[in-house]
Amino acid sequence: MTVEATPHRRRPRYPGKYPRRFEHKYKEHQANAETVAKVMASGKTPAGTHRPIMVAEIIDALKPQVGEVAVDCTLGYGGHARELLKRVLPGGRLIGLDVDPIELPKTEVRLAGEGFTAHRSNFAGLPKVLAAEQLAGADLILADLGVSSMQIDDPSRGFSVKFDGPLDMRMNPQRGQPAAALLKRSNAVTLAALLVENADEPRAELLAAALAGKQFATTRALAETVRRTLPGSVLDEERDDTVRRVFQALRIAVNEEFSALDMFLRNLPSCLNAGGRVAIVTFHSGEDRRVKKAFEAGWRDGVYADIAREVIRPSSAERHDNPRSSSAKLRWAIKPA
Repeated sequence: MTVEATPHRRRPRYPGKYPRRFEHKYKEHQANAETVAKVMASGKTPAGTHRPIMVAEIIDALKPQVGEVAVDCTLGYGGHARELLKRVLPGGRLIGLDVDPIELPKTEVRLAGEGFTAHRSNFAGLPKVLAAEQLAGADLILADLGVSSMQIDDPSRGFSVKFDGPLDMRMNPQRGQPAAALLKRSNAVTLAALLVENADEPRAELLAAALAGKQFATTRALAETVRRTLPGSVLDEERDDTVRRVFQALRIAVNEEFSALDMFLRNLPSCLNAGGRVAIVTFHSGEDRRVKKAFEAGWRDGVYADIAREVIRPSSAERHDNPRSSSAKLRWAIKPA
């Protein structure tokens, strides 16, 4: 009896030396050190990863100490969490929250070890997470409100204006409605208000009239319609900026980001131990306004002993090395001891 050998199956290769498609960048996905270094040196983020923003500034604001309890409310790839965790050990703990069921398990494996636990939760659910951990509060709380590069760069998630993919944009694809459904059921009045509130879009009414109630299956179809809708005198760069604002506004609405942030800011003081510190990184004016007003009101009312007097921005070197950090703003607050 002869046994036929199983034919060898070669790993699929991407076409060309420098692949453009996310799923073809297998060397980056497999964390090939040389490839990752080259990608980062070019000012880009390797596929499937995320570069933490303003690490030094965040550490300076939170001042983590050995034995303290830290919470990263937006765990993502775990870059900030790793830096905090190694500063609170031994004896300290880091609790990570993330709503994304696709990326969270990967980060749990990446950070597995002493002092680390993770919960699948929106940052608005922080009080419940602390209760589940039998904690009255935390010494350090971080929230980085930006979308992770793993989500932006993966066309299947529908966040990107660069690559064609399903018009989804949900942080948790298992809940809520995708952006395509939101546009389909919207009317021009409500969509215009959404574009103004979520992205300060100056041509909200014009765009809403063209987009509301329409069916857009893919990100490219939406982006092309936005570009065509703008007057002929609008330059290409401004058209691209408009597309980004429309995508931002829809993403915020789909994930109910502002309502979650408002709840997080209301609950925040009760989630901090005496002398606890909080740092929040925002990426657009709607988020920053909310954080600034909440911190200033808390400082006036004595809820916070001190707050950042001026917004903190990434250094010029970081903006050069990581262009995605350019719009980031950091604010911090300290609870009375």
